[in-house]
Amino acid sequence: MPSAPTTIRPFLMFEGTAAAAMEFYLSLFPDGKIISATVYEQGEAGPEGTVKVASFTIAGQTIMCSDSFVKHGFSFTPSLSLFVECASEEQFTHLVDALSEGGGVLMPKGAYGFSRQFAWVNDRFGVSWQLNLP
Repeated sequence: MPSAPTTIRPFLMFEGTAAAAMEFYLSLFPDGKIISATVYEQGEAGPEGTVKVASFTIAGQTIMCSDSFVKHGFSFTPSLSLFVECASEEQFTHLVDALSEGGGVLMPKGAYGFSRQFAWVNDRFGVSWQLNLP
């Protein structure tokens, strides 16, 4: 009996900001799209209108996300990040500037010896991004 292929996807758990994060990420990548999204309805476990589970694609990568209605003692950590190979200097600069706005810079834009330009940032939602211009 054939079985479905095994897949691995990044999964981002937000606390009430999943929809805003998806909209922001889709605005940065021209090929981005929401594949599927379901929200909590009135009377369900999570706050009405927050994301129960969603999948979206940016730069050819499918990412899943949700809003947790349970407060956790953890958040995102830079030890797991989304690594972006930029196609141009303009794209690199735009992404570094947009993603770090309201977040933070872990490694500023620079030539670190392994590529022309590299930066590592946290976005306003706490997600970590490594941006590379080979």
